[in-house]
Amino acid sequence: MPKVAVYNSANQQVGDIELNDSVFGVEMNAGLVHQAVVMQLASRRLGTHATKTRGLVRGGGRKPWRQKGTGRARSGSTRSPLWVGGGTVFGPQPRSYAFRMPKKQRRLAIKCALSDKVASGDFIVLDDLQFDAPKTKSVVKMLGDFGVDAKSLIITLDENENVELSSRNIPGVKAINTMGLNVYDILNHTKLFITKAAIEKIEEVLA
Repeated sequence: MPKVAVYNSANQQVGDIELNDSVFGVEMNAGLVHQAVVMQLASRRLGTHATKTRGLVRGGGRKPWRQKGTGRARSGSTRSPLWVGGGTVFGPQPRSYAFRMPKKQRRLAIKCALSDKVASGDFIVLDDLQFDAPKTKSVVKMLGDFGVDAKSLIITLDENENVELSSRNIPGVKAINTMGLNVYDILNHTKLFITKAAIEKIEEVLA
């Protein structure tokens, strides 16, 4: 089992913790992780794009000229896709880009992302993280104590309003709880700060 140090918010080591190998010691599956990221980003797409077909373009109700005898090609509407100002053929229409992965694959992708952070040394365990009030300088001080100036993700057990509000105004810093744990946020941030309670919950669900 991987063993990592536990710190307080002032970067003072207060103990150690053994991580579950089945969650934090998984071999990276790049293809599966990529698919999980694509799934997550695809579900964010609005898909509200739309083009007008010949039935939606204004006008074109009158036949431009008679069917025979003019020497010109037959035409029934000036809004045909062949005409300037006509409709669009097979243009994009409102749709959902979302797709689903099996639950086992989604969970394995999260395990791979977490294991990668542990292996790279960008996994920092905190004994606890509590702020008396939502203050940005509280998170700035914590990051400064750890000497971190990279994009950082903070994971707590439950929704912690003070932590989330304190980190919201700092570019590149995001705070989530275990219910919102996802592959994209883990990979999109260089450093990962996580509380002991959050680790226990993650191991309970994913192990």
